[in-house]
Amino acid sequence: MAQSSAIAEQMPRSGIREIRDLAARDPRVISLELGEPNFPTAPHVVEAAHAAASAGFTHYTSNAGIPELRELLAEKLRTVNGLVVNASQVVVSQGAAQGLFAMFRALLEPGDEILLPDPGWPNYAMIAHLQNIRQIYYPLTIENGYLPSAASLERLVTPRTKVLVLNSPSNPVGSVIGREQLAEVLAFATAHDLWVISDEVYDQINFTDDFVSAGAVGAQDRVIGVYSFSKTYAMTGWRVGYLAVPESLAEVTAKMQEPLISCISSVSQQAAVAALTGPQGHVSEMVAAYRSRRDDVCEIFAKAGIDFFRPSGAFYIWLDISASGHSSREFALELIRDKQVAVAPGSAFGAIGDDHVRISLAAEPTALHEGCQRIASHLAPSYGVALSR
Repeated sequence: MAQSSAIAEQMPRSGIREIRDLAARDPRVISLELGEPNFPTAPHVVEAAHAAASAGFTHYTSNAGIPELRELLAEKLRTVNGLVVNASQVVVSQGAAQGLFAMFRALLEPGDEILLPDPGWPNYAMIAHLQNIRQIYYPLTIENGYLPSAASLERLVTPRTKVLVLNSPSNPVGSVIGREQLAEVLAFATAHDLWVISDEVYDQINFTDDFVSAGAVGAQDRVIGVYSFSKTYAMTGWRVGYLAVPESLAEVTAKMQEPLISCISSVSQQAAVAALTGPQGHVSEMVAAYRSRRDDVCEIFAKAGIDFFRPSGAFYIWLDISASGHSSREFALELIRDKQVAVAPGSAFGAIGDDHVRISLAAEPTALHEGCQRIASHLAPSYGVALSR
């Protein structure tokens, strides 16, 4: 009997999705495991998509995206991210995930090595696995503020290393790489002739002034920026991302879109145009809401004496559950069973994360507060703290 390929069978399933599927079976469960904004897409964006579909804008577009959107994105990258780019260097992708798949394939041969963060977004490893790319993990720990360092990277680089992946603001931790540290890491990449893929999908969700785009710091001829409308504009289901690539990669990146997706949904591209050209107040309102939720959740865990990392960006809390004596998966399963709260196990993001869980702040505030109170009451006894509700 015909079977699926070994490489497909051996790709590990996302630990986040495992918890999500279990949580979906019980309507009582408070879901804090997904990075899914609880805000709706802005009405003017939806209206623009409806108008485009009604007007017959429902056909193929160019592989790299419609010219109007690419021009707008180049302007956004110049004014918001400080990048010197032309529209020809912008390629619209089917969300950031497909853009990352295309860039891995454009830059690496099977057997090449890629430097990935641990903890880091699990899809990096899944994409690398499907392309037979060897994954080398650089450690992000509380001791280094969950930030990469040239010293730790130097110990891992080999002649087979071709790409370094950075993620700032970070998923799952919420750490932000500052300008000085970025300069150090980019100098390392230049010294070893590495491409740098900088995942900046949370670039506009920041609680400090520390964020800076990698390409704005230097080495823009080797930095690929990866962006998305999903988080900034609460447009996860519209599946619009974009890449900012060096001139040397622009043509080949656009060409690669044809066999992967042909082009992005024409209607979604018009929605993206409306998101960029319309009022931006809802973006700042969402960021303010995430900041308020962060502060509320941090207060809950601080009062309970539970260790956590206070994020500078994105919308996650990285919670230390090592005192429980359980692995993060065991803890997450127990939390669903005993407290009806779903969180993402830290092991889903790498080996280093197995003594943590990720809590998403992108949830309805009342449910988020109650869910974190339940987590605190469940975990506090392990710290020798008795909580009253």
